[in-house]
Amino acid sequence: MEARVKLLGHPVHQMLIVLPLGLLTGVVIFDLLHVLGVGDDMHRVSYWLLPAGIVTGLLAAVFGLADFTKIPRGTRAKRVGAQHGIGNVVVVVVFLLSWLLRGDPDTAPETMALVLSFAAGGIAMVTGWLGGELVDRLGVGVDDGAHLDAPSSLKGGPARGAVSGR
Repeated sequence: MEARVKLLGHPVHQMLIVLPLGLLTGVVIFDLLHVLGVGDDMHRVSYWLLPAGIVTGLLAAVFGLADFTKIPRGTRAKRVGAQHGIGNVVVVVVFLLSWLLRGDPDTAPETMALVLSFAAGGIAMVTGWLGGELVDRLGVGVDDGAHLDAPSSLKGGPARGAVSGR
């Protein structure tokens, strides 16, 4: 099932998810470094990664929702897609709460802000797996004619065609 919104032949949602994934994973890593006492500024890095990860997560969600509406009802992909999407909204909200509890970048985060950050990171691992399941196992967001010798997406045509070596 092909993605609803593409840019240069590739799904926009799949392009965007690397941003919040990387930024919010960075929050967890820098919070952990802060807890371990590595450096004096680790909490400041987390503070500024949070809004960037939240905003890009919401942007990716818009395109994910557009793709979700194309998945047929009653399919496993629709159920997994719902879990993935709802779970990622929870992830963004929990990271947002963590950010709001921090107050300002110069103040070390309270324990609850750190707990929320680590919890959101754990949930994100599950929702990331669900996203992988959608693409790799269920073929959501994959060109309907995808194969090992498909022409470049920049050519503008479909990937359909003869598959060599089969």
